[in-house]
Amino acid sequence: MRQPLQTAGFLLMLMGLSGAVDHLYVQPFMGAFLNVFNRVVIPRIDLLTGYELYANLSLAVLGFVVMVAGGRIPE
Repeated sequence: MRQPLQTAGFLLMLMGLSGAVDHLYVQPFMGAFLNVFNRVVIPRIDLLTGYELYANLSLAVLGFVVMVAGGRIPE
């Protein structure tokens, strides 16, 4: 269970950071995959309108927390 959690956390962190870069500038690589949260999820949630950068950075922090939690699970 350790490895899937760390992988999921890493992907969430990458998606959050990529969305933040895409929001501030243009994501030059793998934008179609990494910016799903930024381009599909955020526009559908009215609560996040105007807070896109904070939502993406929060996703990156959540990914980091999941990675750390996955690393603390004993094998």
